[in-house]
Parts: sequence; structure tokens; C-alpha cells
Amino acid sequence: MQANAKKILIIRNDKLGDFMLAFPAFAQLKQNLPDTELHVLVPEYTRPLADACRYIDQIILDPGKGKHFWNMTRQLREQRYDAVITLYSTTRIALAVLFAGIPERIAPATKLAQLFYNKRLTQRRSLSRKPEYAYNQDLVNYYLHLHGHKPAALPPPPYLQFDNKQVRLLKQQFCAEHHIDTQSLLIFIHPGSGGSAANLSLTQFARLARLIHAAQPLHIVISCGPGEVLQAEELDRQLGDCPHTLYVSREGLRRFAEHIQFADLFISGSTGPLHIAGALNRPTAAFYTRRPSATALRWQTLNSEDRRLAFSPPEEAAEEDMSRVDIEEAARQISEKFLK
Repeated sequence: MQANAKKILIIRNDKLGDFMLAFPAFAQLKQNLPDTELHVLVPEYTRPLADACRYIDQIILDPGKGKHFWNMTRQLREQRYDAVITLYSTTRIALAVLFAGIPERIAPATKLAQLFYNKRLTQRRSLSRKPEYAYNQDLVNYYLHLHGHKPAALPPPPYLQFDNKQVRLLKQQFCAEHHIDTQSLLIFIHPGSGGSAANLSLTQFARLARLIHAAQPLHIVISCGPGEVLQAEELDRQLGDCPHTLYVSREGLRRFAEHIQFADLFISGSTGPLHIAGALNRPTAAFYTRRPSATALRWQTLNSEDRRLAFSPPEEAAEEDMSRVDIEEAARQISEKFLK
């Protein structure tokens, strides 16, 4: 690091999907200030993908609530950061960076926590007027403006990528293990939602899988994490003789993400794995509610525009009534855009 370069901490220590949508902010900072040493505070859960992010120089683990607060504060103080940019702030984190003595502390101007920062950006995220990743990026751009930098164009996706040769080998092994023709299109359907938003029913996912398979022969991969097995097994049962495989991710988050990189299409509700697929620039078809804080615009994926589709209940339906999503129309659009 050059003598005049900065050491900056960025904090995004909440859920997986939120963390993935911070990748453009990391890229923005490194694009404009390549000599800056970028550290990121994350929980243990998202560490494997922070490790895989080429923009991050060092990871600081957030131990979570409890007796480790002062240990974390001491660790932050020892790093002697020039600035912290908190993308998602809580009072606990705000106090930690204050007591750590970080001289420049930037955060959204929201909630009580804003009182402990000396530079704040008004965003009004609750209005959901732009994607979450854009709100994150705005905070980095605010820092750049404060220091006299005109933000350069954001690098295009993918924002996350694994070694292509390694992923090809993983795909070959996966297809051999599950007796899948390696020339088949692999359509991942992830029925779990992480509890963060309303989702399609398993019956709707099964109907969607059968419709897109009828349009073109392909192989469905039902994906799930260890805590989502019961849902996935029920979808497995409902699909019956429709060609499919049940894939339970038991080898950690990074290996799950490596599997997603060879997906020809990733279908799910608004959940963390969807945003991994977006960061990898894989084609996605996503199902969102119309609730203001959970819209398709607010939680738009990071893949390029030609690689994403989004579906929601119609305007005349209740905001979170996912039963009103037109599955036949969704299958038609998915087939026309991705499967021809």
C-alpha cells in the first residue's frame, strides 16, 4: 500500500442477500482508489463469500451481540482505520466504530445509530426508489465526493467469479454423480426463502418446472441448504417423473456458490442464493412480492439486464399474495428468454 493510501472499513454484517448486494460498493471503491486497503466487517456466515471477493483485502469478523463487543472494538482500534463506511447500521456497530476511534465515520442518516457518525447521507431506503445495491454504492460515492474524487464507471458483472476450470470439473462430477447428460441445460430451482419474504408455494414451483420442461427438455436441480431440506424433499416428491435432481448443499457456502456458477438458469424467490447467482452473472428468474420494502426493484439482482426476469403479483392482488402470480405467463417468458 502506498504511503498516502487509505485503510477503509466497510460494514455489511447482516443477511447473505444484503451482503451480496454490497459487492458493487466494494468494486466502486477499488475502481476509484486501487491503492486503498479495503477491510470488510462480516459475520462468520458470509465469510466464505467475502473470502472469494477479489475487491476485499482483509476480513474482520463480527462476533455478534454479547460479551465480545469490547474485543471487536479493540480489534478495530488496532487497525487504525482512516474511515468506516457503514452500509447497514445498528446502534451496537455505531458505538463500536465510535469507541474504536475511527476519525471519519459514514452511515445512512437513519435511526438512532446515525447520532454516532460524523458524516451522514440521507437515503430514505424505505421508499425503495432504487435497488439496494445502488444505495450501498451511493455511500461509497459519497465518501469519494468528500475527498474530491469523481466516481469512475462501475465495473460490469460478474462481481463474483470462481476458477472456470475448477467449476467445469465440479459440473462434470455433479452430472456423473446424478447421472445427468452433461449437455443438458441445468435449471436450478431453490424453493427456500430464508424467511425474509413471501414466496411461491411448492405446488407453484412444481407447475413452473413442468411447464418449462414441456417447452424444452432440460434437467431441473432442486437446491437447498441444510435447513431447507423438508421443503426441497416435498418439491422432489411433487415433480415425480419430471427429470430432476435434489441437491442438498452440505459442503459450505462457497461450494454451493460454485455449483450456482454452472447453473444455466437460477429460479427462486427473493433470497440469498438468488443474489449469489446475480453476482455470478448467471441468468435468473425471481419472484417478488409488491410490498414496498421487498419489491423487484429494491432487491434487483446484480446480473446484467439481459440475464434477469422478475415476477410479482398483479396490481389488483394483495401485495404479498404470491398465489396470484401467473405461473403460465412466467414459464412462457422464461422459456422465450433463456431456453431457446
